[in-house]
This record gives sequence, C-alpha cells and structure tokens, in this order.
Amino acid sequence: MGQTNTATRMASNALLAQCRESLNGFPPLLTRNVRRVKHIGNPSASVAKGPNIRVLQWNVLADALCQNKDNFIKAHPDGLLWENRKSRSLEEILTYDPDIICLEEVDHYHDFYNPMLQSVGYQGIFKPKPDSPCVYCVDHNGPDGCALFYKSDKFDVVDGITPNLKVTMPGEGSWTTNQVAIIYTLQGKPPSFKGEQFIVGVTHLKAKKGWDDLRHVQGLKILEHLQEQAKNKAVIFCGDFNAETSEKVYGAFKESDLGLDSAYKLLSEDGSEEPPYTTWKIRPSGEMKHTIDYMWYSKEKLNVHAVLELPTESQLGDGRAPSLVTASDHFSMVCDFKFKPDYSGDAAFSSL
Repeated sequence: MGQTNTATRMASNALLAQCRESLNGFPPLLTRNVRRVKHIGNPSASVAKGPNIRVLQWNVLADALCQNKDNFIKAHPDGLLWENRKSRSLEEILTYDPDIICLEEVDHYHDFYNPMLQSVGYQGIFKPKPDSPCVYCVDHNGPDGCALFYKSDKFDVVDGITPNLKVTMPGEGSWTTNQVAIIYTLQGKPPSFKGEQFIVGVTHLKAKKGWDDLRHVQGLKILEHLQEQAKNKAVIFCGDFNAETSEKVYGAFKESDLGLDSAYKLLSEDGSEEPPYTTWKIRPSGEMKHTIDYMWYSKEKLNVHAVLELPTESQLGDGRAPSLVTASDHFSMVCDFKFKPDYSGDAAFSSL
C-alpha cells in the first residue's frame, strides 16, 4: 500500500508539473487557503482524530457552452480556450489532492478528465444528461454530465445508482427531466480506514429563473434516492443546485430526515450563513454573483475539519470568472470530513 501511494503521489506531482509547464506565461493559480473551521459550541469537533476524507466539488464549465452560449463578455479570450482551461482545471484539482471529486458540466470526460485522473490513481463514474445543451453547439464534444472520481487505493465501490431525475408535478403528471445524479456507496480501505461505508453523490439541477418548483421536486427525488441508499450511513452530497438559499430545494435538504447540513456555512463567523457567492460572472445582462453550489453532509455522523476559502474580489479582478487564473465561472469547493468517533457505517469488517 505504501509503495502504491508513493508511486501515485509521484505520478500526480509529475502531471501537476506538466499542467504548470503548459501554462507557462500565464498568471499562477489563485492562492486560496484551506481553513480549519471553528465548531461553535462543540470545540472537540475541531480537533477530531481519524483520517480525512477530502472532497472537491466543482462545476468545471462545459467547453461547448463556454465557447458558444455562455457569453462571458469581460473574460480574457485566452481564458476561454479549452487548451488552456483543461490544464488550469486539472492543475486546480491536483493542487488540492482530493480523495473524492464531484464535477458538473463535464463534456470532456472520456478524452480528458477520466484518462488524466485515472493515470494518478482515481476511478471515475460518468452520467451524461439525456439531452445535453452541449450537443446543439458547433464543434461540440458530446453531452455534458456529472462525474464522480475516488482514489482507488483508499476506497472500494459497494454499489451505486446513476438516475435520470424523474419528477411528478401537481397537475402536470410525471416525466423524466434532463437532469441526472450519481449516488454511490464507498467503503474505506485499510490502513487509512477501518472499512467504514458512506454515501457520496453529485448532481446538477435545472438552471435559470422560473424553474424553482422543478428544482424543488428534483431535490425531493434525490433525497428519496439518498434515503433508500443510506440506511444509517453518512452522506456527502454535492452539486450545482442552481438555487439560492431562499428556494424550496435548499430548505428541503436542510430539513430532511437525513440530518444534512451545508459545509460551507462553516466559513461564516458563527457557522450559520452560506458564503456570499460560489459563482461570479459578467454577461450581457449584467453581473451575476450567486451562491448556488453546495456540499451537504450528515452532521450527526461527520465532522467538517477544514474548508477551502473562496477567491476574493481583488483576486478575480474586473473580469470576474472565468479568467486566466480560474478555469470556470464557478469556484471549486473543498472540504475535509472526518467520521465521528462512534461511527461504524455498517462496516464490513469481516471481509477486510
């Protein structure tokens, strides 16, 4: 196991160096700190022992949409080119060295993300949208979708589902929407873990204003799937929800029987408020600055140990995102989770 980890680490460092070499002449990647969080009223959670599970959540911005539809009018042209963005996005992922990666708007899974990440020890699952807007763009690379990667030297897959989100709307009947999810059960491997099982998942809900009710029903369907899969296991569920905190889908996750909380609230002073933005872009209609991306977790089963700070306005500059220093109009989110001391997660100890 130690030799495997060493070889994988060397391969990852070599690939990271290649990314940086290909970006020679560009500004460096934004400097963002991974901040240890304060647990108000529960200081012992801040010093919890045990292995980290580092999870990265990111809408990486589909290449086809970036070039054809999203119309980032203040972005530097070179910052929109896939040849540059692919190196910058991979550099960002490798810099934070996550154990689990949850991505949305992936339209270069087969020819980029999967082979690159597989070469440094990750295994991937991809679920494309059934009717992706990318395929209607000129020179597209196929449909976009959600992707989930995990380090194969740390985790095994127990089971999983990749549903198209079927909904039922009052007065409108039932149908399968264009949105998808990935929900997998992973089991930790020794020596880092003791066979604990947990659920990890990712989604990308319906975009644009006026679709609040549909996002809400899509969220309820996801929660239904999570309930069926979890069975008392810890849950980490990430995604671009396209919904601010005022929407019903946010409330549905916050109030669900799964006991979920939003990890990025822990960046706030008292741990109760979401960050002011997770995406910031400028389009012809104006400046768009929203919090719509979330990392939900089982607050009774997991502690959040650290959270990656979001980039500042001065770091982003007048053009906001994407740019020469960040590959997407959304910002990567990273959390270090730890199992609480009494967590077992239906571990299959006898098989280890």
